[in-house]
Amino acid sequence: MDGLVVVKIGGASGVDPDGVCADVAALVRAGRRVVLVHGGSAAVDDLAARLGVPQRHLVSPSGVTTRHTDAATLRVLQLALLGQVRPAVLAALGRGGVRAVGLSGLDANLLRAERRAAVRAVVDGRRVLVRDDHSGRITSVDGGLLRLLLADGVTPVVSPPAVAEDGLPVNANADRVAAAVAVELGAQALVFLTAAPGLLADPADDASLLAEHELGEDTPVAGGGMAVKLVAAREALRGGVRSVVVSDGRVASPVGRALDGGGTRLRLAPAAPVRRPA
Repeated sequence: MDGLVVVKIGGASGVDPDGVCADVAALVRAGRRVVLVHGGSAAVDDLAARLGVPQRHLVSPSGVTTRHTDAATLRVLQLALLGQVRPAVLAALGRGGVRAVGLSGLDANLLRAERRAAVRAVVDGRRVLVRDDHSGRITSVDGGLLRLLLADGVTPVVSPPAVAEDGLPVNANADRVAAAVAVELGAQALVFLTAAPGLLADPADDASLLAEHELGEDTPVAGGGMAVKLVAAREALRGGVRSVVVSDGRVASPVGRALDGGGTRLRLAPAAPVRRPA
């Protein structure tokens, strides 16, 4: 879909969802087609704490951090995303005059995923396999459903969980969900809005913002939640998305700023030449 923008709202505290939704509403009123994807890490952490469900994060051997989604955490995640975050996003879009529909990956099997039999993680310097993780890798997106909504002037709001092969829910990283949606719809741009100006050369210094960054074959040089955003960005670019930006979700007009040159623009590094034996 030419001109389509997929916007991923970061779930960390600090990102202003009302400001993001107001900006998305302005774009929609101006005739731009937008698909909004949200996570909700801060909301999940808050609800888990109130319910007494311990939270744990896993660090992969490549340095990417993900939430350990045991059975209790999966229930908390669904309560937080679908019962708290999504209604707030839909209400904010509605105040901006946008007709929006919230869809999890379970609705009409919008997001299908392959359940991970085990997750590789590094614990106390040792590589281990975690087998009680209810997470999955996105294998398909029902683009037809999203296109129907967009064609009728409805803005889709998409979130995890996804549905696995056995028909049961699994957690899926929202950044990678956004990348899969952008690829499926042939989006012109994918914007990740986060609680930072973009990709920083020094995570402790906002002034070290990188205007551009090349993504090679190796794991992106970033820690925490930024690393998985760069993995998702690489997937989107490889899938044909023209522009991928990581930008600040705390500022006024965050989507417009990202599309107008704010944040960090990501691109694929040129393929290394193949060396042939003499």
